[in-house]
Amino acid sequence: MLQSMTGFGSAMVENQKVSVRVEIKSLNSKFLDIYCRMPRSYSDKEVEIRNLLTQELERGKVEFNLNITPKDESAASTAINRPIVKAYFKDLMATAQELGFEASPTETLRMATMMPNAYNTDALSENEAEEEWKLIQQTIAEAITKCKDFRKQEGKATEAKFREYIENIGNLLVEISEQEPKRIPIVRERIEKAVSDWFQNENFDRNRFEQELIYYIEKFDISEEKARLKNHLDYFIKELKTASNGKKLNFIAQEIGREVNTLGSKANDAIIQRLVVQMKDELEKIKEQTLNVV
Repeated sequence: MLQSMTGFGSAMVENQKVSVRVEIKSLNSKFLDIYCRMPRSYSDKEVEIRNLLTQELERGKVEFNLNITPKDESAASTAINRPIVKAYFKDLMATAQELGFEASPTETLRMATMMPNAYNTDALSENEAEEEWKLIQQTIAEAITKCKDFRKQEGKATEAKFREYIENIGNLLVEISEQEPKRIPIVRERIEKAVSDWFQNENFDRNRFEQELIYYIEKFDISEEKARLKNHLDYFIKELKTASNGKKLNFIAQEIGREVNTLGSKANDAIIQRLVVQMKDELEKIKEQTLNVV
């Protein structure tokens, strides 16, 4: 089943001491790009979290948010370092006065609390830390599962679109096959005129004539292009039934595009060329959708 790169999953798990909430949002991207927002006390776990997200989500621009909220004061492991924050506050206010403007106390306090060592962190005991980490891992796993479920739902809708676009191109190919015999009289007239001109030419060259005749036949014959295009369309549908990825689908779409372009250049028929334009329109929709498939 296809998976879209667009997804969202959130989960909240709590025990008697803390409440853990994880949010994961993913958007389309050429590569995997992970942005983590998490408490500083768990910065040593970021690599492990990134590896897990890489393994599970594969591609996309991924935003990961981890919030840990103590359920009571006794469970809180951080406290404001008041002396340090006061010193930062006074220094910032004084700096603002020296620069000749009046600073907002609220904004200045906010800045002071963001400065280094603004918080005292009381280390959890080994058992408490292990218990809290297990809670975090459980929450992350649930959020990833929900995000992947979201992606699968989006992927199912995308697959339906792919099938619709491929079917449209297939129907247009049938119309081209129906129109192809109708252009024969015009093609024959062009070839007969060319042959007549060559025979009337005093410098008539039989070898040149044969080469030109082969050129005309090859130029107007689109049977191979139709067959290859049909095969590419079937291959695309076949890949939709497997756990295919967006890159592979995009490669197949490029091959479809090559055959469509050749059909247009060899058509020499206004109706066929109009059908080819419609094919290109459907193909652009396909390429657009492949960019959002994992």
